[in-house]
Amino acid sequence: MQFNATAIEGAYIVELDRHEDERGFFARAFCQKEFAAAGINNNVVQSNYSRNTFAGTVRGMHFQIEPAPETKFVRCVRGSILDVIVDLREDSATYLQQVAIELSANNGRALFVPALCAHGFQTIEDNADVMYLVSGFYTPDCERGLRHDDPALAIEWPIPVAHISDKDAQWPLLSDQGLPL
Repeated sequence: MQFNATAIEGAYIVELDRHEDERGFFARAFCQKEFAAAGINNNVVQSNYSRNTFAGTVRGMHFQIEPAPETKFVRCVRGSILDVIVDLREDSATYLQQVAIELSANNGRALFVPALCAHGFQTIEDNADVMYLVSGFYTPDCERGLRHDDPALAIEWPIPVAHISDKDAQWPLLSDQGLPL
């Protein structure tokens, strides 16, 4: 695997090292030793799978606070998505900065999301499947979110938002969450 730093401190685009032949290719999709060698601590405890029927679907922007923050390692295994992270670590040099990366079954990229960064994605095409590994268990009392259309974030979704859960549509604005802007 190849770990390429993004503009957000501690966030990486992870490229596959493909071994190709006439059958197709083989690649390691995750390796704890390679993550550790890259200086990334990602103690995986759970794997999640998301089926997204329609293009324009938005999931997020989710994060968990102390005492249950979690890292995520996200890969689109069918179709394509725009994956977005926002740094919410107040002591970070990249606080409130965001990164948006296209992940697709074709490009094979994955995105490592540090703890205390909000994460979400929009499907770019119908029938997009997303798998992600997380370092912490889902803890409802620690779950938080940002609005996908918060003007303070100005996330540029590639297509109109067509589907979003009521819960995700109703997260408070950043200015209402007591975070310094």
